[in-house]
Amino acid sequence: MFRRRRKRGLIERVREFVWPRAGWVRATTYMVHRVSRLQGSTYSIAAGFACGVAVSFTPFIGFHFVLAALVSWVIGGNILASAVGTAVGNPWTFPFIWYWIYFLGSKLLGVDDGYTLPETLSFAHIFDHPLNILLPMSVGGIPTAIAVWFPVYWLVRRVIATYRRARLNRILRRAAARAADKSQETRP
Repeated sequence: MFRRRRKRGLIERVREFVWPRAGWVRATTYMVHRVSRLQGSTYSIAAGFACGVAVSFTPFIGFHFVLAALVSWVIGGNILASAVGTAVGNPWTFPFIWYWIYFLGSKLLGVDDGYTLPETLSFAHIFDHPLNILLPMSVGGIPTAIAVWFPVYWLVRRVIATYRRARLNRILRRAAARAADKSQETRP
């Protein structure tokens, strides 16, 4: 009943993933509403979302959902919110994230000057020499993830609390307006 008449092709789905048809503002607004309406305490939702964002700052791309869910579960966060939080790591942000965590990891390990990457950087090179790329990225990703978790947690917790308070006020105003209308209808 709610299916498309014409299925979208691969190119259309990839384009929609990279650049949403309705725009990034609408996609972000939708995400805020979606996260704010999740069931659970403000702590669990904010902690779960922060876990998803923090895990996005690690080089383990295929495992972001699993790692975010695991960390979120350990600290009592919302697992669904952690999955939504991993959306921070996307094709637009990954190059910046990877550059930063490689640079930081190289500095922490004292490798090279932190700026130089091999000229023949490819997946084959990464798998042949994992310590040259993945080790600095892992070492740089951990402190970055911890540093990112706290401000994201506080920001999301504040947004959710504000959103829920405003929503409750709207519901109460509507109920009061309905009660006032009903009392005026019953008067002779």
